[in-house]
Amino acid sequence: MNTVRFSFDPQWMETLSAPFMTNAFLAGLCIALAAGVMGYFTIARHSTFAAHALAHIGLPGATGAVLLGLPVSVGLGVFALGGALVIGALGKRASQREIATGTVLAFATGLGLFFARLSTSASQQMQSILFGSILTITTGQIIGFAVFDVILIAVLAIIYRPLLFSSVDEQVAQAKGVPIGAMNVAFMAIMAGVITIAVPAVGTLLIFALVITPAATANILAGSPFKAMVVASVLCLISIWGGLVLSAMFPAPPSFIIVTLSTLFWALAKAVEALRKH
Repeated sequence: MNTVRFSFDPQWMETLSAPFMTNAFLAGLCIALAAGVMGYFTIARHSTFAAHALAHIGLPGATGAVLLGLPVSVGLGVFALGGALVIGALGKRASQREIATGTVLAFATGLGLFFARLSTSASQQMQSILFGSILTITTGQIIGFAVFDVILIAVLAIIYRPLLFSSVDEQVAQAKGVPIGAMNVAFMAIMAGVITIAVPAVGTLLIFALVITPAATANILAGSPFKAMVVASVLCLISIWGGLVLSAMFPAPPSFIIVTLSTLFWALAKAVEALRKH
C-alpha cells in the first residue's frame, strides 16, 4: 500500500531562489493582474460557465499543438480564441451564451481526447495541461504574459465604460446605444487570452480558482468595481505566491495549494459576510 507523506524541507529557501522559481513568481504576477481584472467582469456578466469552458475548449488546441510539434500555449490560445469568438457571436444574451458555450465545449472536449489518442506525446502532456505546471514556465512565456497584460490594460482603457455598463445592466446599456454584440465578442476574446496565460499555472480543470474565486471574494469585500478588481488581483497574487512558497516548504503540487488558498479566502469572506448579516 502506497502512503503519501508531507515533510518539511529545510532547504526551502534555496529552492525559492532557484531560477525556475523566479520565473514562477514573475508569471504569477502577470497572471494575477489579468485574472483579477477580468474575473470581475466575468461575474458581472454572468459568464462564469463560459470562462471555465474556454479552458476546456483550448484542450484540443493544446493536444493538437503537441501533435504538430508546436508550443502548447500557441495551440491553446488559438482554440480558446476561436471558441470565444464563436460563443461571443452566437450568444448575444446570457441564456444564449450558455447554449452556445455548452455546444462548443462538448465538441472541443471530444476533439481534444481524439488528438490525445493520436500521439503518445500528447497523452503524456495531458496531466500538465489539465492540472498545470507553473514551475516549468520559461522566460519566453513570461515575456508573452507581460505583453498580454500591457495589451489588456490598453484595451480596457478604451472600452472600460461601455464594457462595465453592458456587464452591470445589459438591457439599459443596449437602450443607451452601447454595442452589446461588440462588447460580448471583445470580452470573450480577452477572456481567451487570460485563460491562455493562466492555464500553465493551474491547468484547465482548476482555472476557476484563479479567474472566478478571487473575484467572487473581492465582490464581498469591496464596494466598487475598481476596488473589486484590485482586491481580486491581490488575492490571486497571494494565492499563487503563497502556493509557491508552501510547495517549496512542504513538497506538494503548487496548483493544489494555489487552489486551496484561493478557496480558503473565499470561504473566510463568506463566513465573515454571514456573521455580519446576523
